[in-house]
Amino acid sequence: MQIRLESAKRLGRKLGLNEEKGFAVAIFLALLIVSIVILSYFVLFAPHPEPYNSIYLLDSNKKAVDYPQTLVAKQNSTFNVYVNVVNHLGHGASYQVQVKITKTLSTFPVDVPASQTIQINNLGDGKTRENTATITENQVGSYSVVFELWQQNTLGTYEFTQNSCVLNIQVIA
Repeated sequence: MQIRLESAKRLGRKLGLNEEKGFAVAIFLALLIVSIVILSYFVLFAPHPEPYNSIYLLDSNKKAVDYPQTLVAKQNSTFNVYVNVVNHLGHGASYQVQVKITKTLSTFPVDVPASQTIQINNLGDGKTRENTATITENQVGSYSVVFELWQQNTLGTYEFTQNSCVLNIQVIA
């Protein structure tokens, strides 16, 4: 053991290292090796996130703060929102946003006909598409305005993605 220690000291002196420099070099090499091992793990074995798509709404100022809540029938009964669809499936996809207005909200997808449908063709991976939806309701009462996201499958039909947004509104006289 003593012989190996002396050999290491001789090698260090030949390289021009004293104890302080040798300590710094040893720490640098250890950090370099640990960094390479950690980086290799993330490059080779790190799990990739599950593919997903999403939908979100923005108010008329393109913010998520001032959504309409109260409408006045036949006077101020129309509002606009921005409907944004995001694709993170790893490939392009086509979507429909079905806008439905209902008095009772119990299950998804909502079992009422869509008052309007927004078509989104060929949305690329990592891309967001923004559309404007105009909603009008003149009947007095409480309503849920539901924005359901549907994705086109390989057969060309649309399937509900389990993603939706709901705005609750009150229409007064």
